[in-house]
Amino acid sequence: MLSYQHAYHAGNLADLHKHALLACALDYLTRKDKPLSYLETHAGRGLYRLDALEARKTGEAEAGFNRAEAEGWLASDHPLMRAVAATRARRGRTAYPGSPLVAAHFLRHDDRAHLAELHPAEAEALHPVAGFATLHRIDGFQMARALCPPTPRRGMMLIDPSYEVKADYDAIPRQIAGIARRWNVGVVALWYPILQDHRHLGMTAALVAAHPEALLSEVRFPPARAGHGMTGSGMFVLNPPFGLAEEAARLERLFAARAGS
Repeated sequence: MLSYQHAYHAGNLADLHKHALLACALDYLTRKDKPLSYLETHAGRGLYRLDALEARKTGEAEAGFNRAEAEGWLASDHPLMRAVAATRARRGRTAYPGSPLVAAHFLRHDDRAHLAELHPAEAEALHPVAGFATLHRIDGFQMARALCPPTPRRGMMLIDPSYEVKADYDAIPRQIAGIARRWNVGVVALWYPILQDHRHLGMTAALVAAHPEALLSEVRFPPARAGHGMTGSGMFVLNPPFGLAEEAARLERLFAARAGS
């Protein structure tokens, strides 16, 4: 099933949570003078416009990143805000980086990046903005199995599926287990939506039971509009870099104080 397109949801509060943690993790990892690998299993198109018709139709960006920026939720020197500023300097004031371009802001010339995107339209849109990476137009988990452990062995993977079918929640713990066996030193980050029916609970219970040392970060917020089922965002991170747990806790307090107001 290939119906999901993130342009309708780019810059929402879930993106703010996910991208803030991704940027902080990569900011820390790239401080060390050693090359790394960055892998992303469900890359999307990489670059979004928060004034595009899709974004205006849902209003999620206006209630998400646009509001957070206007109210100063994140300081200007926060790693995510630095990545957004760099993207806008190159792409225009309404540009918003998807996770590939957040990563691109931090990656260096000797780092290696691999991006998978199976959706034909999303892959076509990704191609012109992803010259820093090798693109794979295959299933993201297939790419992960083929490349893990990557070269360089040090690095990070972001897993951000569309969750279009409930079976995704049952399959992901097995996928994470296989990746962790092949790449036990990798920072493996999984994003998931928190929906009103709480369908994520079985998945997160299985992940925590199998990886009790991992970081689990969840934030809550009101539905973006009437009938919208997402009420929060979650990130599960194996081998979290130094300081990421503290940043996750800070974001959780921030969302608790501001997202519902």
